[in-house]
Amino acid sequence: MTAAWGASGLAWLTGQPAGPPDFSRAGVLARAGQVLERLGAVGVRTDAASLLAGRAALRGWTRGGRRSAGGATRLLAAADGWWAITLSRPDDLDAVGALICSEDPGEPWAAMAGWATERPVAEVVARARLLDIPAAALGEAPPAAPTIRRTGPAGPTRGVRGALVVDMTSLWAGPLCGRLLAQAGATVVKVESPSRPDGTRGGPGEFFDWVNGGKLSCAVDFDADRGFLTELISAADVVLEGSRPAALARRGLGPFDVPARPGRVWLQITAHGDGSLSGFGDDAAVAGGLVGRDGAGAPVFCADAIADPLTGIEAAVAVVDALARGGGEVITLSLATVAAGYAALPLSSAGDYPVLAPQRPRIEAAGPALGADNARVGQLVAVSRC
Repeated sequence: MTAAWGASGLAWLTGQPAGPPDFSRAGVLARAGQVLERLGAVGVRTDAASLLAGRAALRGWTRGGRRSAGGATRLLAAADGWWAITLSRPDDLDAVGALICSEDPGEPWAAMAGWATERPVAEVVARARLLDIPAAALGEAPPAAPTIRRTGPAGPTRGVRGALVVDMTSLWAGPLCGRLLAQAGATVVKVESPSRPDGTRGGPGEFFDWVNGGKLSCAVDFDADRGFLTELISAADVVLEGSRPAALARRGLGPFDVPARPGRVWLQITAHGDGSLSGFGDDAAVAGGLVGRDGAGAPVFCADAIADPLTGIEAAVAVVDALARGGGEVITLSLATVAAGYAALPLSSAGDYPVLAPQRPRIEAAGPALGADNARVGQLVAVSRC
């Protein structure tokens, strides 16, 4: 198991840049592989290592210690523990001055590091969240099973093949779930706003292609085209939601607002709990306690935003299981609690194992151009209406 962690590229991504790689989380790879075996029964052919380390392989990233592989998140020391904060959005950077009560904070990471050392973790995290900056205390989230609520009548038990999946997620966890369902034979419609498309469209195209290849693209204005969206969601067998639940609910497009065919499965992916707090894969992994350790025993990031791909895998299995029991459910998973479940696995001991860089994953198809399939999606809705 530990040797596989080294060969997977995940050890390459865990530890201090100038220090040895960390093997303590080798059980994560083994457990993710076991979960993927359940998707193998519905035709998904992929391996855990490529899903967990694929983005870093495409970007050429390596381990950064307490700087995330992608660079947007840092692990910082507070007066009584460790916390993580992500500055991936322009608004987050602009809010650093307000966070530390300084009109001219200078270099943001150094300023926050100095500010936090004199304050308890609970205070710095609460202040960041008040400003809607993604932040988390190390290990604050306990493991938890997905929340399942009944929303309508169950339908006949069914598999994924032929299901219509409306994918309203972005970035990594949700799109990966949609990609796995597409590999299992579902028709997956990626729904985006033309004014705010999936943020990964703006980066290197390979990552977007990797997690969105094989989907249809539907570009709609969530306010002006609400009637069409209502029809599309009503026609769906599965809906994937990755925004804060309140964002759709206030438009009347939430799981309890839109009529459903019997057996519809609605899957929500949040950063923390009910989705009222913002978060990303790296800070959510820290919230769940899923970190590695350096030679001094201090925390370092585990791989690359590992809460994202783990949640994408778990979400796909949750959809498959829900369809098999007849659906009619809303299922909510959070990145932080999924990470906490993997963090609870026994730690592995260090050893002298080969450590390889992550291997580039195979990109099966190009991701769809924004709105390229609007006409076809309209036809699917029309057929459902009839």
